[in-house]
Amino acid sequence: MAHSALDKRLKPSAQFAVILGSQEPLSRPEGVKRLWDYVKKNNLQNPENKREILADEKLRPLFGKDKITMFEVGKIVNSNLQKEGAAENQQ
Repeated sequence: MAHSALDKRLKPSAQFAVILGSQEPLSRPEGVKRLWDYVKKNNLQNPENKREILADEKLRPLFGKDKITMFEVGKIVNSNLQKEGAAENQQ
């Protein structure tokens, strides 16, 4: 069975690694799941609008704002995962 792009293990950005607690490569679905785990563990879902995630001091640099909607999670995870060696190659 062919591996899809979703299965590819990618390196998290420094900001995302703070949330994950590790710089180990992971797949996009794992990144989304672990971000949601962090949100739930720290009670960061807006109680008045469950579709919103409220940023704490660790999430604010990742989000770039005080809150995001659940529809923005994929975009944020994707923009904070990169192929290993990509950062070094861009310098």
